[in-house]
Amino acid sequence: MMVQSVLAGQYPAKGQLCLPNCKLWTMGAWDLAETEHTFSRTILGNRVPQLMKPVKKSTQESFRIEYDTFGELKVPSDKYYGAQTVRSTMNFKIGGVSERMPVQVIRAFGILKRAAAEVNQDYGLDPKIANAIVKAADEVAAGKLNDHFPLVVWQTGSGTQTNMNVNEVISNRAIEILGGKLGSKIPVHPNDHVNKSQSSNDTFPTAMHIAAAQEVNEVLLPGLKKLQNALEAKSKEFSQIIKIGRTHTQDAVPLTLGQEFSGYVQQIKYGVARIESTMPRVYQLAAGGTAVGTGLNTRIGFAEKVAAKVAELTGLPFVTAPNKFEALAAHDALVELSGAMNTVACSLMKIANDIRFLGSGPRSGLGELILPENEPGSSIMPGKVNPTQCEAVTMVAAQVMGNHVAVTVGGSNGHFELNVFKPMMIKNVLNSARLLGDVCVSFTDNCVVGIQANTDRINKLMSESLMLVTALNPHIGYDKAAKIAKTAHKEGTTLKEAAIKLGFLTSDQFDQWVKPKDMLGPQ
Repeated sequence: MMVQSVLAGQYPAKGQLCLPNCKLWTMGAWDLAETEHTFSRTILGNRVPQLMKPVKKSTQESFRIEYDTFGELKVPSDKYYGAQTVRSTMNFKIGGVSERMPVQVIRAFGILKRAAAEVNQDYGLDPKIANAIVKAADEVAAGKLNDHFPLVVWQTGSGTQTNMNVNEVISNRAIEILGGKLGSKIPVHPNDHVNKSQSSNDTFPTAMHIAAAQEVNEVLLPGLKKLQNALEAKSKEFSQIIKIGRTHTQDAVPLTLGQEFSGYVQQIKYGVARIESTMPRVYQLAAGGTAVGTGLNTRIGFAEKVAAKVAELTGLPFVTAPNKFEALAAHDALVELSGAMNTVACSLMKIANDIRFLGSGPRSGLGELILPENEPGSSIMPGKVNPTQCEAVTMVAAQVMGNHVAVTVGGSNGHFELNVFKPMMIKNVLNSARLLGDVCVSFTDNCVVGIQANTDRINKLMSESLMLVTALNPHIGYDKAAKIAKTAHKEGTTLKEAAIKLGFLTSDQFDQWVKPKDMLGPQ
């Protein structure tokens, strides 16, 4: 009844609900377009609410017919992808736009397909076809055709659908460049030409490694090094500020604030070294292994030449993997890289927590650090400011740790000649690299460079600490020093007052032996 009323131009009365999942066909402005929408809201006034927008005419001219081995499918006329891509969108409606294959992988595929076309030309591919593929692949690598890659990560574990998405886009764009008809596969065929001497089983892991290497070098390592430099500058700035140390979150012996920050510097420095140490394996490419690692349907030297071309195009030291069976069936290199990033996440969690706790307050916390005030911190408490950059770092660290669990599970499931967790693994590796690199820059720019030492608070806390008594151990022994500390704590006096009261030493001896500046290292 509701649909019939709308068809007749009689809209629901105000306050009346539309049927769930109703399928509305209207004339005129809608041009017979089919629209589905689940209504949870009432009709306002006497018209359909503006949740429904005009859609493009669904006439025959809006589509072209393409074929794969399962039959024909309608492909949007304004898209370069083909039947296999459309079929994948039908079979894997999982997660929506936010779960699409990372653009870094798509761009890496553009680099790989160009390299393969150039090498295939050396082995006899028609130069006209090769040049058209190169031009189309360059557009993919430059991100100019991103709208033509709709597939999600959650597809076949080998990434076959995405490889074919790339093949179809490059094929049709190359056909267009040569003046042909989209979808005809003439003169450029997605399999016979764009995918020549390749399989999804070796191209997808190759694209994985290219994408990961680029993300590490362009985002992760620069971000880490920037943070390292900023922390090192603070370590030097704070080198003369003596403060009380803390172990088990309780008072300990003194150190300088600079020494404390030097520990953070070393953590990040080691993190950089760990990431860099994984890269030689990431630079090894599976291209040339084809279906199971044997190199079927390639030519001798193809693998080496493709790796050299990719290295030339990216400026990174890619080489062909020495064993293609390992390169297809296992992704230990990416598990190793993810593990190194997981360690960096642990480091960042510790550093960010230390800094936010040392900056806690401003009046009722430790208050040894003054952190930059970037934005209002509460919707109800006026004037409150929070350590938001530290919180962002710790959330990123938690996400990276979770990503590594998924990568570990994926990497452990390479069965026989092929690992089939490839899309999920690279999604998480790229996500970790991007988040870590970005958060290091954000943390540096919006927090670390602006950190100040609250020397008044630092001096007050140090002078009140009972653990300065440790300096007396060599002079009066552990037991007497412990009794001084316990007496001072119980009676609320200073260490000096307790020591003199107990008769263990004189005032001059205490002043001579208990000097924080002499407690900062070996004597």
